[in-house]
Amino acid sequence: MASQFCIQGLGGKRTLRGDIAVAGAKNAVLKAFAATVLFDGEMPMHNIPAIEDVTRMRELLAGLADGPVLKTEVAERLRASIVLTGPVLARYGSVTFPHPGGDVIGPRPINLFLDGFVKMGASVTLEGDTYRVTASKLRGADITFEPISVTATETLLMAAILAEGTTVLRNAAMEPEITDLALYLNECGAKITGAGTPIITVVGGGLLKANGIPYITPPDRIETGTFVLLGALAAEKIKITNCKPEEVSALTTLLRDSGVPLTIGADYIEVQGCAEPRALTVRTAEYPGFATDLQPPMAVYLTQARGISELIETIWKGRLAYTADLNTMGARIMLDDSQHARIEGPTPLRAQALHSPDIRAGLAFLMAAAIAEGTSTIDNVYHIDRGYEHIEERLQKLGLNIAREEV
Repeated sequence: MASQFCIQGLGGKRTLRGDIAVAGAKNAVLKAFAATVLFDGEMPMHNIPAIEDVTRMRELLAGLADGPVLKTEVAERLRASIVLTGPVLARYGSVTFPHPGGDVIGPRPINLFLDGFVKMGASVTLEGDTYRVTASKLRGADITFEPISVTATETLLMAAILAEGTTVLRNAAMEPEITDLALYLNECGAKITGAGTPIITVVGGGLLKANGIPYITPPDRIETGTFVLLGALAAEKIKITNCKPEEVSALTTLLRDSGVPLTIGADYIEVQGCAEPRALTVRTAEYPGFATDLQPPMAVYLTQARGISELIETIWKGRLAYTADLNTMGARIMLDDSQHARIEGPTPLRAQALHSPDIRAGLAFLMAAAIAEGTSTIDNVYHIDRGYEHIEERLQKLGLNIAREEV
C-alpha cells in the first residue's frame, strides 16, 4: 500500500519551534556499506539512518552470496548501486550490473566508471542493458575525472584498495563523505592519501580488517541544510543539533546575506524565521561550493525572498523540472533554460496535490506545503523516505501538522 503526506500549511506564519537532530548521512552510509566487500571479517557500523536506500543496499549485498551480480530489480532503483561495482570487481574478479537507477534528475552516464576500470586492466562487455566487467587482478592506474564525480571517485578509490600497485585519482571530488570514509579505511589497513584534495593516491594491498573499530556514519549535511532552510522560512526558532556547521557554510553565508538570523556553534545551528528575506544569486558547485542537493529546498526559500533571485544549476541538467509544480502553488519561477531559473518573490503559496519526483524535490515540496495556505498532499513519498528518516515524526515535534496516510 502506498503512502502520502497530508500537510496543513502555516499560511506564511513562522511558528515552528524546538530542536531537531540530524540523522546519519545517506551519501556516506551507502558508500560504507559498499566498502564492507573489501573486509576480511565484519565491519561494524554505527548511526545508520533508517531510510529506504539503506534497505536497498542491504538487499544488494545479500544478493552477492549467489555471485558477483547486482540484482537488477534493486540496482535499477538505487543510483548508489554503482559504487558497489568497484569493491565487487576488485574482490571477486568480475561484476555484472544494470545501468543504475534512482532519481530522474538528468542523464547519469557511467563512462567515468567504465573508463577507469579499463585503465585498471578490466574488460567491459554490454549485453542489452547489462554490463559485465572482468579483471583477474586490477592494476594501479593514473586516472583523471572529467567532469568531477563523487561516486566515480568513491568507486575507483575502493577498487584501488585491492589493486596491484598505486592508483592516482586526479580531479577527484572533495566531499567530506569521501574524506570520512578514507580515514576509516586507513584505520583498517588501507593506504589512502590526499582524500579531501583534488589528487588522491591509493597504494593497493590485501583485504582490510576492522578489528572491532566501528564506522560511525557522520551527520547528513544535506539534511542539515534543509532544516536550516525550513527554519528560515517557517520557524519562530529552531535548533538543528548533531551537525557539522562548517560543511554547510556555503548555505549559511548566503542566508546571512539574505537577512536570516543564525547562531552557529560547534555542532549546532540555531535559526529564526526571516520576516523579509532578500533575493540571492545561487550557483551550485562541487564541494565546498553550494550543494546541488540543496538546490530544490533553496528554490522554495527564494519564492519568499524580496526581489528577483537567480538559481543556476551546474551539476545536473534536468534538476529544475520540479519548479513547474511550485508554480502551480503560486510561485513565479521562470526558466531561461534547463539549468537557469529566475525566481520573483515574495509570493504566497497555496495548497496543492503534489507528486514527489525524487528525494530532494520531494522534500522541497514538503517545505512548500508547510508554508502554504491550506492543506496539501504529497504522494510517491517513497522517494522522500529514501533519504529522510521518519521525517513526519520529526517535523511534528517542531509543531508542523503533517501526517502519513495510506492510500
